[in-house]
Amino acid sequence: MNRSLGFLVGTVCSFAASSTAYAQEKMMFNMSWLPQGSAVGVAVAVDRGWFKQVGLDVSMMRGYGGNRTANELDQGQFDVGYVDPSSVMLNRANGGKIRMIGAINTEWPGGICYQSKLRQVKSLDDLAGLRMGGGSASPVQNIVPAWLDLNGKPRDFIRMLRLDPAVVDASLIEGKTDLAECWRASNRAVLKKQANAAGVTLAWIEYSTYGLDSYGSGFAVREETIAKKPEVLRNFLRMSYRGYDFARTNPDQAADIMMKMFPTLDRAILIEQIHEINELIVDKGATDKSLGYLLEDLMKNSFVFMSKAFDLKDKVKLDDIYTISLLGR
Repeated sequence: MNRSLGFLVGTVCSFAASSTAYAQEKMMFNMSWLPQGSAVGVAVAVDRGWFKQVGLDVSMMRGYGGNRTANELDQGQFDVGYVDPSSVMLNRANGGKIRMIGAINTEWPGGICYQSKLRQVKSLDDLAGLRMGGGSASPVQNIVPAWLDLNGKPRDFIRMLRLDPAVVDASLIEGKTDLAECWRASNRAVLKKQANAAGVTLAWIEYSTYGLDSYGSGFAVREETIAKKPEVLRNFLRMSYRGYDFARTNPDQAADIMMKMFPTLDRAILIEQIHEINELIVDKGATDKSLGYLLEDLMKNSFVFMSKAFDLKDKVKLDDIYTISLLGR
């Protein structure tokens, strides 16, 4: 190779490398709520530069609940959202076109919190007639009655109260309500800290202990994005789950990463949320699959329960709400 040709080849290679480094696909991920442990995998992948290694420039934004996140995702306001099956199904029932493409909560993460000094809950019968606070637009307003029905109880067995989300936790601590919605990897750790500060002992029961066999939130995107950018989404999922896997073995380091990105977080709360999401992301029924894999049977259970809870009848089809085409095996 003569000197001129060598220079040309070197220049072309240098330009190609430079283009790979700087031609990044911008993506915005909506966390569905404030920064918390549930988003740790994405945060780790951003911090470690893993997204950039596959040509992605990912940013994270706060959200305002599952239903709003689902609808804004459908409208193209961001690229990927943290969305639960009920929000996907409600969006599609109203003409939307989003799908789940990977699991984060492999079981429903919700529960019912109460003050253990005021009552002992040894069975569902101990909840009869109690007042439960839930956000005015929270899925618990539909899920709790359907869950009670699933357990052979009247749908009004628990008195559901629609509250401003900002006062749900305080209402329980102050004794204005008997029960409150609480979520692993989210507000349960916050509620526990508030309870400790007030000298209140907190306890809870999980819906999953009493028959609710459903996925919780996972990654969702528009069908258009699946059709046009499948490799972009595969890379996003691959690096996100790499981040969640890192958090499983390095929870303290993962917390440090999130604290660096979001300095106003409470580290003790964040650590607890990360430990909870580390448990939720591992599907005990899919140990031979990659993180995030969506099992057909569990997705069907989620679909059947949510259809009943939200009275969707035949407005949505199971095959329309998720795909495993972008996941590793």
